[in-house]
Amino acid sequence: MTASQLSVLFFLQLAVIIAVCRLVGAFAQRFLGQPQVVGEMIAGVLLGPSILGFAAPGLEAALFPAESKKVLYVGAQLGVGLYMFLVGLTFDKAEFRASARSAAVVAFGSMAAPFAVAALMAPWLLGIEGLFTPRVGTAQAALFLGAAIAITAFPMLARIIHERGIAHTRLGTLSLSSGAIGDAGAWIVVAVVLASLGEGAHIAWLAIGGGLSFAFVMIVIAPRLLAPLAAIHARKGETDMALLGTVLVLFLLSAFAMDAVGIHAVFGGFLLGTAMPRGAFAEEVRAKLEPFTTVFLLPMFFTFSGLNTQLAVVDNLALAMAALAILAASILAKGGACYLAARLSGHDHATAMGIGALMNARGLMELIIINIGLQRGVIEPGLFAILVVMAIVTTLMASPLFEAVYGRKARAEGAIT
Repeated sequence: MTASQLSVLFFLQLAVIIAVCRLVGAFAQRFLGQPQVVGEMIAGVLLGPSILGFAAPGLEAALFPAESKKVLYVGAQLGVGLYMFLVGLTFDKAEFRASARSAAVVAFGSMAAPFAVAALMAPWLLGIEGLFTPRVGTAQAALFLGAAIAITAFPMLARIIHERGIAHTRLGTLSLSSGAIGDAGAWIVVAVVLASLGEGAHIAWLAIGGGLSFAFVMIVIAPRLLAPLAAIHARKGETDMALLGTVLVLFLLSAFAMDAVGIHAVFGGFLLGTAMPRGAFAEEVRAKLEPFTTVFLLPMFFTFSGLNTQLAVVDNLALAMAALAILAASILAKGGACYLAARLSGHDHATAMGIGALMNARGLMELIIINIGLQRGVIEPGLFAILVVMAIVTTLMASPLFEAVYGRKARAEGAIT
């Protein structure tokens, strides 16, 4: 396809993507009690080969030809990165410092148990055709599967926490903090797997060194360097186009830095958001960027992932058994470990259950990791489809389970609104 043909098609794709995501999201909110974002995640699968491609293969092929996926991919990365910047703007740093020890304990538990389970399952799964590519060994399979089970739906977790009204509570901040720490560790493990498969040891070292260096700059140095932005905002009385342009340039450079070292653009956006000055400046930046990001850009990511999901490949008993085992292991290992870690950190039963329910959602970050695994030749379409199902199921579980174990009682007692 020519550039002009891609341009014409892109407008139609976005119209369909946004319309379907809004409709399915509204349905999920009204009839399933799920956040809008969960419906959008399901909408992505509906537009892919598993549903639309099965019901109307000609329409799906015409609407989403292979040549257009690269354009959607770029838009998807922009959307999810900018969304995580907005999440960082609302991150309560004071509460994080107060709960850093608990967050580290929960993050460690949320990684240790999934990797242990993955190590036990890897030899069996390697013997099933359609899961891992032939060049993947037992250790590599265990590490990648462990990262996939351990990952938290960081952007989705943030949106669920915001929609449930617990963004500024200790539980909400602890869950986000633990998710951030654990996801960073999972990304480093993925980088190690890629390096061991011939990408080069420098890939892992670049990810570890670059990620830690960037985090240090954003946590220690950047807040002081960025403080004048609030003063400029106060002097002007608004976030004008020049100031907003400066913020967007900083976001793009941060996303570039994290993508370049092999972590992911979402962490660049999130860490920059946490470093931004708070107050009226942050609130106005968020108000200007959030509607366009969540309504226009983010749905592209869900659709791009859905286009890579082919559920029909899980077509035999061995793959079905593997799917059930991975799903059960994912829920029990991650949720159980987070609960125990929270209890060891001194939290009561209800709070620990709430943390376990929220942290068990995989969603967006799961889709990012398995897309990389599929593109880099680590996993095959069978395991990709299984992990997409796992991501959807665990994310669907998060909100109703949280309400059952914590939310309803906390609202009745006035702890959250």
